[in-house]
Amino acid sequence: MTTGVRRRMGVEERREQLIGVALELFSGRSPDDVSIDEIASAAGISRPLVYHYFPGKVSLYEAALKRAADDLADRFTEPREGPLGLRLLRVMRRFFDFVDAHGPGFSALMRGGPAVGSTTTNALVDSVRQVAYDQLLSHLGVQDPPARLDLVVRSWISLAESTALLWLDGRRVPRAELEVQLVHDFAALLAVAAAQDEELTALLRGVFTAEPADGPFADLLGRLLRLAS
Repeated sequence: MTTGVRRRMGVEERREQLIGVALELFSGRSPDDVSIDEIASAAGISRPLVYHYFPGKVSLYEAALKRAADDLADRFTEPREGPLGLRLLRVMRRFFDFVDAHGPGFSALMRGGPAVGSTTTNALVDSVRQVAYDQLLSHLGVQDPPARLDLVVRSWISLAESTALLWLDGRRVPRAELEVQLVHDFAALLAVAAAQDEELTALLRGVFTAEPADGPFADLLGRLLRLAS
């Protein structure tokens, strides 16, 4: 973290520095617990100068969340290569990398904070969810999802969010197990919906046909068969 180092910067450079400092502080503590004085000290500038670049803590908080949201959204970008189960597992690993490194910031992004209820904060959260939604449909090869598939994808995104937030409260389940579990959850939700929908049944068969015997989807199927035996 930058501390006590004063040097002249351009307007955009200083704004970017303050956002970076705020994000670093928010990664360790809730934004509610981080003061403008701390941010100024870490950036090596005075408190009044922080207000020169940002009119208040909320505006700086929202700018920091915007950068965090962009970073989080990027975690859902995955090449359309290889089995779907392994692609989702890589996405979940990157997702939990972010959650693990930015716990308080992630909680603030998803739950609100100083800017709770603001249009900006809500729009940032929705933008991350939309990227995740679009990416999942793209990986499934679907442009116009039927109603049940739309529910599955949106429900799974909500499940991933809530699972990560609960995991941060004590981290009582090993992270690697949760990453696999969420991939299994997606397959299970898709299978339940497919049982009611012929179009989804065809989609699910195509997905499972491409899965390797040692992939996460096949692992789920094996576990379910053992439970039924």
